Parts: sequence; structure tokens; C-alpha cells
Amino acid sequence: MSTTLREPRRLPASAIPDGCLHWAGEQPGLWTRELPPRWVPVRVRGRVVAAVTLLALLAACGLAVSGMPPVAAAFLALLVVWLLVRPEVVRIAAVAQIVMVVVLLPEPSWLVAPCGVLLAVGCVWSTTLRLGARKRQREAALAAAGGVTAPVPEAAALLRRGRFYVVLGLVVLAAGAALAALSGAFDGGDDRHAAAATGFFVAGLGLTILLSGLLSRRRALALRRAPAPVLRVLLHESAINDTEVFAADDVGALRPLFTVSLTDVEDGEDGEEDSDDSDDSDDELSDAEVEEAVDRIADDEPGPLREAVLYGAPYDGAELMVVSAAEEPDEPPVVERSTGPVRPLSDGFVRRELLSEKYLAARDAKYRELGRVAAEAVAERSSHTLGGKGVRRWRAGWPDWLSAAVTVVWGASFFWGETGVWRYLVGAFFGILGVLLLPRWVAWRITADSEGLWFNGWRRTQHIAWDHIRVVECKGTELKVDSRRASFDEWSVTGFRWPWLERRTGLIHPYELAAAEIAAMWKDPAVRPLGVSGEGERRRLLWPLGVLGAVAWTAALLLLP
Repeated sequence: MSTTLREPRRLPASAIPDGCLHWAGEQPGLWTRELPPRWVPVRVRGRVVAAVTLLALLAACGLAVSGMPPVAAAFLALLVVWLLVRPEVVRIAAVAQIVMVVVLLPEPSWLVAPCGVLLAVGCVWSTTLRLGARKRQREAALAAAGGVTAPVPEAAALLRRGRFYVVLGLVVLAAGAALAALSGAFDGGDDRHAAAATGFFVAGLGLTILLSGLLSRRRALALRRAPAPVLRVLLHESAINDTEVFAADDVGALRPLFTVSLTDVEDGEDGEEDSDDSDDSDDELSDAEVEEAVDRIADDEPGPLREAVLYGAPYDGAELMVVSAAEEPDEPPVVERSTGPVRPLSDGFVRRELLSEKYLAARDAKYRELGRVAAEAVAERSSHTLGGKGVRRWRAGWPDWLSAAVTVVWGASFFWGETGVWRYLVGAFFGILGVLLLPRWVAWRITADSEGLWFNGWRRTQHIAWDHIRVVECKGTELKVDSRRASFDEWSVTGFRWPWLERRTGLIHPYELAAAEIAAMWKDPAVRPLGVSGEGERRRLLWPLGVLGAVAWTAALLLLP
């Protein structure tokens, strides 16, 4: 969202269907007023869905251990997940759930049965409101289009929409079915019931993913079969790579109507690029436009506002095709297809996002001030503390060790003191995460010499020559270094930080100090190190630490109570 008035990129008249109307005036307001009540989950963030799914799995295991049949426990928990991601199946699933908790339970619980019925009724009510709003939104969009339709561009292109989710859903379904089938091999009744409930729950997630792929594919095919309603709008790519769509007269980009994920039809369908456009042998990204786009994404800035034509009526869950003006002037229009459903934005969501943007802007201003203080401190002493040295190093310190320790204690709290399958499954999950993430956290190392910067990694050392550095910055809690070369994987590390304490005590955070010193060397060759680091100095790989951590974690999991 933005409050800056700017001239949108214009779409050529040849790319606009005859008679296509602007979605402007009161029509967008009529469309947004058809949204369901605020308490109905329409737009749910991915991390919220992940958290609800995890809690639902835990609830399914708990109900199964307490005596409910595993399939009924898994079904009861899955209903909440379906409410968020697949409302189309909720009404049928709710009827099945009521039958399970009231009729099929061998000994209906005085608590589980009424709670299951109430949950089913609440989910059906919410879903009915949401699906009814979808119908009204579609009708409002068709009314705004005024009956004008046009053939969908690139309708004959190979359709891949939904294929990935179909394959993924089948894999997850098979994994869940296998776990449910093998649950009888676990020792102890509680372990068998928890494993069976987990298997049925995972199988249900697989069916959910499979259904999502099939529905998205069906809607995409329906959009291509016949001329679709068309509307003229404005849009831009948001800082998180979603596309925000605005009314055609909202040139200030003040009130986004909905978001949708888009990809170029050619890139999304073919998946290959012309070999004539490949980079040369040195893999250097010398194109200023690519660099500008990367900087914009890194700085959380939206792309330029562009004119566009929507093919298809927008509503919650809809599929669209879009023809829009290119981000760069004098480029041909871009044909894009949706890779995710339309998600409307309510007035309350927009207000919360604006408040969040103001908070983040104030927080970033504080971080910039701390960065300025660090840069000034380095500038005052760079000539005699940096210049003329042989080799310079930066390594993990107290922020990283504190963050790692807190993470380990937090992860261990989920299963320590537990027994049976729960202890080993959850312990193995956190152990794998720890082996992959903690070595970088506690033992990262940057070595600077006359040839550039060297970064130790899991299996190899990465190198950036001084002239190939693209960005060095400490952004909030993250220290990041990146190169102009495509062969270099962006390096970053995140650690604990308390800006208030830094301002009160005058303490310079190690990340800020490292970023300021590296930036000074990058911009001023006079203060760069003169020596060349040896192979042993810069090649301190992280995999031995990961192996050691895996052995220690496994021993603790097996031997400690």
C-alpha cells in the first residue's frame, strides 16, 4: 500500500479489448461491501495456517489417546484446517463429523459430542457466509464489466496449473496412509493410537492438497474455454511478490481491492528460457534492471503502478488471466496467469496493514540511526584500525549464541520428559532442524583479504571479489551480504537484538559493526586488507559441527530421561 501519487505505466490501446470498461467509481466499493463479516476467515496468512495445522495435529493425537477412534479424531481436527483453506468441503465434512461423534463413537463423551457438534455448526455457518459472499462478489464484478467479454490471451498454451499440488497431494496421501497402516507396529496403546491419528491426519492433508490442485486446474480450464469478462484496473507487485490490484481511478494506490499471485504465461508454462538469453561464462548480472528489481524486493518497496486488463470475474478463490503494462518503459505488455487464488482485502485488513507499515517505518528509522552511529564510529578509526592489516575476520558472537541457546531450550521444551513415539518423533524433527540451522548460527565466519570476502558454509566456502559486491547491510536483526554474480548464494545470518538497550548504553551491535567495516573496505580500497588468507583460515566448513550436534542430540534423546 502506498500514499504516493504517481503516474501509472500505460497499457497500449492495442492490448485493451474493445469496449472494456474501467473498474472505477462506485463499482469497486459495491464489490468490497459484499465481503463476509470480519470474523469469517477469508485471508489467512501462511504462518497462521501452518500453526493451526500443527495445533490440529496435536489435538487429533490427544483425542485419539483419550479414547476417540483415530479416524474420528483426525477428521475432527481436519475440519478446522478445511475451514481455512478448503471451505468447499466443509458442509459435507461437517455432516460426516456429526455422524462420527454422535453415532459412531462407541461411548460418546459428554464433552466431545456436544463440542464436535458445535464446531461443525460454527464451521458450516462461517463457510455459508463465505461462499455466499463469493457469489455476490462475482455478480458485482460481472455487473461492473457490463457484459463485455473477450477471448483469453494465450488460451491455447499448455496448462500446468494445479499439477504440482496434485503430485504433492498424492505423495502426502500415500505417506499418511502408510503411517496409519503401520501404526500397529508401535509399542503401547497410546503410541499406536497417536500414530494412527497422525497417519489419518496426514492422509487428510494429502487429500486437501490434491483437491486444491484439482479445483485450481478446473477453474483455470473453465476460464480458458470461453470469452471471459474483462475489466480495466491498476496493479503493482507488492514487496512480498504478490500482486495488489486497485480500482482504475486509484492512481495513488491507496486502497487495494485484492491480491493474487501471478507469473508470466511463458515462464510459468514452458519453464525454460531461450539459450540465446543465457548469461555469459562469468555469470555476472550486469543488467541494471535486474539489479534494481532485486534492490526493490530487498528494500520492501512495491513495483511501479501499471495499467492492466483482468480476464475473469474477480472474487474470493477465483482464477484470473492478466494483461498488464510492463514495469519498464517501451517494453511490450505482459501476459500473466494466476498461480494462486484471488484473496480480497477488507477495510479492516487495509487499516491494520497501514498501521503495521507505520510501525515498521518507525522501527526501521531507529535501526538506520544505529547503523549511522556504527558507520561514523568505523569512519573515525578506519584508517588506523582497518587499513594495512593482513587479514580481517568477523565471526559469530554473543547475539548468535544467545539466539541458538534460546532456540534449543524452546525446542526441547516440546518433548523433554515425554515418552514413547511423541518424544522420538518431535525430538527427531527438532534435531534435524538444529543440525541444518544451528552450525551456521553459532560458527559463521567471514574472512576479508586482498582478494575479497570468504564465507564458510556447510559443504563449501563462498567467495566475493571486492568489485563484485552488490550489497552489505545490517537490516534489523539480519546481517546480509550479496554479490552481483548469479553463482553466489546470498549470505545472511539473524541474531538477537534489543535496539532500546543499544541506544541507552551506546553499545554497537556486532552485526552493525561488521556491516560498517565491510562496507568501508568495499567502498575504499585503501582500507582493505593487504594479505591473502590461507586455505585453512577460510575453509572452516560447518558439516563437522553438524555431525557433532547430531550425535549429541541423538545421545541425549536416547539416554536422558
